[in-house]
Amino acid sequence: MARYLGSACVLCRREGEKLYLKGDRCYTNKCAIERRNYPPGPHGQSGSFRRKASDYATQLREKQKARRIYGVLERQFRRYFAEASKSTGVTGAALLQLLELRLDNIVYRLGFATSRKQARQLVLHGHFMVNGAKATVPSFVLKPGAQIAVTEDSRKNAYFQAATKDLARRKPVEWLSFDAASLSGSVLNPPSRQQIDTPLKEQLIVEYYSR
Repeated sequence: MARYLGSACVLCRREGEKLYLKGDRCYTNKCAIERRNYPPGPHGQSGSFRRKASDYATQLREKQKARRIYGVLERQFRRYFAEASKSTGVTGAALLQLLELRLDNIVYRLGFATSRKQARQLVLHGHFMVNGAKATVPSFVLKPGAQIAVTEDSRKNAYFQAATKDLARRKPVEWLSFDAASLSGSVLNPPSRQQIDTPLKEQLIVEYYSR
């Protein structure tokens, strides 16, 4: 399975804003944007990157930002867009909905992880069940009514035992339900665009793929 192995902070610097790819670190003064708020590379501080971007460049950057936030590579992201474009609703909103319904994102939204990258790792290590069966595919898209729970063995894990108190204080997003006592949750309904707080201009992504 292909995945990005480089520095997450470099991605934030390239987009010029915090993408919150490293969880709690992003809220401290150790965040790369706080220390070096310019693009990576030898010409990052030259100022040439401040020239006015073309429409194509603006659309590309928004697409890249979406990919990096959700941790999706280009080929898979293009498949999501193709599926969203076949839906009866607004293509951009349908695209974000598909990304939000990924298993790794739902694990993150339920509060089991501080970043989507960490959530992906937890899923790959087999810590979760979906509808009673162990799930190890982070890109698995869940449907309304799907039940997500930490496996019996993983509940004894020090990570989940330490996280239980914090999870009890957290409130999940509106389209998910969560039970801290059983370390489980469910998908109530697909999220509407208003329920997705990811800072993206999805229409630019639609324009990029519609060139």
